[in-house]
Amino acid sequence: MPGYAGTKEDYLKRLRRIEGQVRGLQRMVDEDTYCIDVLTQVSAVTKALQAVSLGLLEDHMSHCVVEAARQGDDEARVKIAEAADAIARLVRS
Repeated sequence: MPGYAGTKEDYLKRLRRIEGQVRGLQRMVDEDTYCIDVLTQVSAVTKALQAVSLGLLEDHMSHCVVEAARQGDDEARVKIAEAADAIARLVRS
């Protein structure tokens, strides 16, 4: 069971809201909205996705990594490496 199972509906609501923002961006481009206004909305979508990412990462660390640490060294190393890789991807994006 994923670590975010308890907050799944919250994540889905946030992602649906982001989906609506992206559709709004498409409309803005289609309607030739001023570049800076589009960029402002792109920034808002980016921040919203980052917030979801950080929440998922926190859930992963507090559930999956902690559970793996209880199971033993090998499993803990795998989960910690996964978390480190995810953090590296987030930092690069």
